[in-house]
Amino acid sequence: MDILETFKSAGVIPVIVIEDEAKAVPLAKALVKGGLPVLEVTFRTKAAAQAIAKISAEVPEAIVGAGTLLSVEQVKAAKAAGAKFGVAPGFDPIIVNAAKEEGLPFCPGIATASELSQALSAGAKMVKFFPAQAAGGVNMIKNFLGAFRFTGVKFMPTGGVNLSNINDYFSVPEIICCGGTWIVPKDALDSEDWDKITTLASEAAEIVKART
Repeated sequence: MDILETFKSAGVIPVIVIEDEAKAVPLAKALVKGGLPVLEVTFRTKAAAQAIAKISAEVPEAIVGAGTLLSVEQVKAAKAAGAKFGVAPGFDPIIVNAAKEEGLPFCPGIATASELSQALSAGAKMVKFFPAQAAGGVNMIKNFLGAFRFTGVKFMPTGGVNLSNINDYFSVPEIICCGGTWIVPKDALDSEDWDKITTLASEAAEIVKART
């Protein structure tokens, strides 16, 4: 899988925290219905691996990956569950190498120029800028590009990105997608309000269409 093309075509990646694996499939279907088929299920809960496995098996239209990968064991569990890609909030060469060994397309996180330089040296073509708004937002990415544009690096800002500021990020060509938690609010997930989640996904998908 070409992670750059997959993320670029998606534009917005829902970042999902699933506590109950039984909700994984209907949630994935709601997001796909809304036009967001590339999903990041975070390894912040015990249900993450099984949720990824269920989505992989029962929602073939979805491209599901694993987020918040912080250990080699999590990388292996994500790959075994059927994750098509991995994402981390920071840069750790051990995790990057583990993903390479597992054949898992991987997007490490960065928040500083030093971390970005190390990620590029490790072979990253795309990085997650996290926490995006708290770390300086779109202006920080523009500053990075002043020094790193020649490398061809692409960015996925995540953290504080929402409907009110996403177009600011999309104004930078090197930002090929954004990660967002707003698409799956906890109250909607807890109450299984799939229609609301589909509506939020549709709103984000329309912004992506307007960009292209």
